[in-house]
Amino acid sequence: MSLERVHDFLCMVRSEPASYRVLDLSGVSFLDSAGVGALVSLFISRRRAGKGLALVALALQGTAVLQVSGLIRLLPLYTSVDLAIRQFRS
Repeated sequence: MSLERVHDFLCMVRSEPASYRVLDLSGVSFLDSAGVGALVSLFISRRRAGKGLALVALALQGTAVLQVSGLIRLLPLYTSVDLAIRQFRS
């Protein structure tokens, strides 16, 4: 997820009315600072609205970016969609 795709991504997921959103990122092989900013923005806006967000299957490169930035403690990461959904339902 890079600068070229962030705008379309945010337009697509921000309008989601569900109380929680699980993003399966297994198809995302690259995450730059614009992508990280989009995920943080989405997380914050959903949290303010009383809604949840979970990230699933983030590639090693993306996980490393979140680790270096310290955002790994903010954004909820899961290894599977099932685990993320169970967290919201509990």
